[in-house]
Amino acid sequence: MNRALKTPLRIWVDADACPATIKEILYRTVKRLEVELVLVANQAMRVPSSEFVRLITVSDGANVADDTIIEMLEPGDLVITGDIPLAARVVEKSGIA
Repeated sequence: MNRALKTPLRIWVDADACPATIKEILYRTVKRLEVELVLVANQAMRVPSSEFVRLITVSDGANVADDTIIEMLEPGDLVITGDIPLAARVVEKSGIA
């Protein structure tokens, strides 16, 4: 998907600890709003087939998913997480947590 053709907002999810009900709400929301949703996890998980949803699977280890999100995050992106240190890093990089 060419980000320039869509809304500049991208939603990132620290997906390993994200409850299934929250992910389901996000799947419906990004379809309706046509916004990109990127789930980052250190384990495989089922995601709906959609041009708006993708999964990035990272290696297991402390902060690997967090580091991936921070590396790819652009100013104005939204990150869904319950991890306070990750949220602080997001804000430092001009994201929304």
